[in-house]
Amino acid sequence: MKQTNHEGEERHAALLNNAAAIRAICSAVEGTLGPKGLDTMLVGPRGEVLVTNDGATILEKMDVTHPAARMLVQVARSQQEQIGDGTTTATVLAGALVSEGVAQVTKGVPVAKVVQGLVDGVGYASERMLARSRKVSGPDDPILYRIAFVAGREHSDIAELVVEAAKRLGGGRMTDDGFRFADLIVSHERQSSEVWPGLLLEQKPFQAHQFESGIADSSVLVLYDSLEPEKLEEEALMTEAGFQTFMKLKERFAEHLRKLLDLNIRLVALDRGADPEAEQFCSDNGIMLLQRVPKRELERLCEHTGARPARRSALSKPEPELAAYAGRCEAMLYDSRIRRVRLSGGAGKPTATVLVGASTREVVGERARIAQDAAAAVQAAIRGGYLPGGGSVEVAIAHELERYREMVTGLEAFGVEAVANALRKPLSQMAQNAGFNPLEKVEAVKSAQLAERSDRHGIDCDSGQVTDCLAGGIIDPTPVKVHALRAAGEVAAAVLRIHTVIKMKSDES
Repeated sequence: MKQTNHEGEERHAALLNNAAAIRAICSAVEGTLGPKGLDTMLVGPRGEVLVTNDGATILEKMDVTHPAARMLVQVARSQQEQIGDGTTTATVLAGALVSEGVAQVTKGVPVAKVVQGLVDGVGYASERMLARSRKVSGPDDPILYRIAFVAGREHSDIAELVVEAAKRLGGGRMTDDGFRFADLIVSHERQSSEVWPGLLLEQKPFQAHQFESGIADSSVLVLYDSLEPEKLEEEALMTEAGFQTFMKLKERFAEHLRKLLDLNIRLVALDRGADPEAEQFCSDNGIMLLQRVPKRELERLCEHTGARPARRSALSKPEPELAAYAGRCEAMLYDSRIRRVRLSGGAGKPTATVLVGASTREVVGERARIAQDAAAAVQAAIRGGYLPGGGSVEVAIAHELERYREMVTGLEAFGVEAVANALRKPLSQMAQNAGFNPLEKVEAVKSAQLAERSDRHGIDCDSGQVTDCLAGGIIDPTPVKVHALRAAGEVAAAVLRIHTVIKMKSDES
């Protein structure tokens, strides 16, 4: 028997090595799961310290070298980019799926059969989650506060801010393709938190002190370009004709600048720099000039004010045509306390910005990450509905998978069983983090759900008693859970399929 075990270990050496690397990554984040999850301290090469409970941040900052572990980090990154929340859940599920899959393989089940069953089981479980999803009526639905509260790690002030901002944005804005609510979270130390009914742009205007009192009812011009005259080659300037051309270009540029006044343009935002003459002209005439603004902020500025982005050549157009590129806003000012431009009352799409404050830079950074998770969860729920949280619905679907397994013929049934076992991991881990026996609590929840034929029962992490998660406001967005499960299934299948690991030769050799 010892010889047989040794041969099995050699045959599955790559799989076991990869599984161990996956397990190491999971151990770094699973302790943060649930309301009783603890923080992780990350220490940088120069002694810098980051304390966080955010799974995405932990995985992003970790020094990960093992190739299989990097695959798991990619799952978390995908979850964060596409959904914005649920990275810890995705990581824990992926680790559980790999662990359960390896257990089946080492029992003698062929890897191909386990993987096929795992893929089938994840697909079935995802369908059952979607079928159980409850709808959100809109940004005014009171359920959104509970979703923000849970995703925001029970910070009631942050949940209130996020829900208020969602109401200002409206349901149509929250469901726009490409719109990310979490991008509207900004932070600043030593400031009180608030919801600003407009944009907060992190750029300091030229001669910023001029604009601290504010500008009312003005036009906005956005240029994906610099604000400067056309340039000539140095050789051309050495000739009389070239000098005359240079002077004409300067005169034309001065005419272009005067058009800004004629059109009442009081804000010019550029993705590049501005000529000193343009800076002085804007300062003399009370035009707020923002230079080298990131493209994403320029896009938000266009969306809110109704401006159409243009190139510098648009300044040569007749005034009526140039006016068509301009947007409008009711008010703007430079707030020196937070070093941002406040802009509101845009003629385009409604917007709102959540400003999160705290006493120190380290604390405000963590609060901003919490608010971003809450915002992403609220947007996901508005788009795709919600489910009972706390790992309760996963336990209910695990039971359905066990019944589904009985109908699966062949060895693929062992892969389906692996998915069912893995789905109980989130609840088990939350119970363990709360100081309870995970096996006991999972069985208690399973019994309560079967007795009442419900997916709502989970564990109260304070008392350890079985509780109704929906009634207690323990709620998660459906897209967060579904994407986490699917992403975890993909990486688990990929890891289980790896039979051999070979180092590639260098391209230089």
